[in-house]
Amino acid sequence: MKADIHPEYRNVVFQDASSDFSFLTRSTLTSKDTVKWEDGNEYPVIKLDVTSHSHPFYTGKQKIMDTGGRVDRFRKRYAKG
Repeated sequence: MKADIHPEYRNVVFQDASSDFSFLTRSTLTSKDTVKWEDGNEYPVIKLDVTSHSHPFYTGKQKIMDTGGRVDRFRKRYAKG
């Protein structure tokens, strides 16, 4: 493997912008903003618009589409006859 071609892999905090949810993980992303984490250390923080804490699929607030009516209208419109 070639030396000095890979980005640095470090601890980073990802923060949900729409809620108070944050999690610490490892990433190659960088940020000038930092946050003090629960362990007392400061880590770069990456702000996200959507995480599993705010996404409708994971929160149970996802709306289910009625595709049955659409299929019937399509079949009626393009039926041979």
